Amino acid sequence: MANKRDLKKDINYVFGDIIEAVYYWELENTQKPTKESDAIIDDAFAGFDELIARVNDRSIEDAKSHFKAINNDLEAKGRALIDRINKLK
Repeated sequence: MANKRDLKKDINYVFGDIIEAVYYWELENTQKPTKESDAIIDDAFAGFDELIARVNDRSIEDAKSHFKAINNDLEAKGRALIDRINKLK
């Protein structure tokens, strides 16, 4: 874990890439959003907001473990959303 700024960038990149992948899927398949693709985008925005709020929380005592937990949650949420993108029909 390098620093708070890098963690924020990682969160931004991961969720941005997920949203971009959903938009590409929509262009290639249906030309319009589906309920499933809209749900993935909504969950990506919700996950982004949650993790950024946790990064900006100033009431933490052990910063190293706090940011490591956020990084682990980012990986888990990202993989879950990618799995949902791969299951789109």
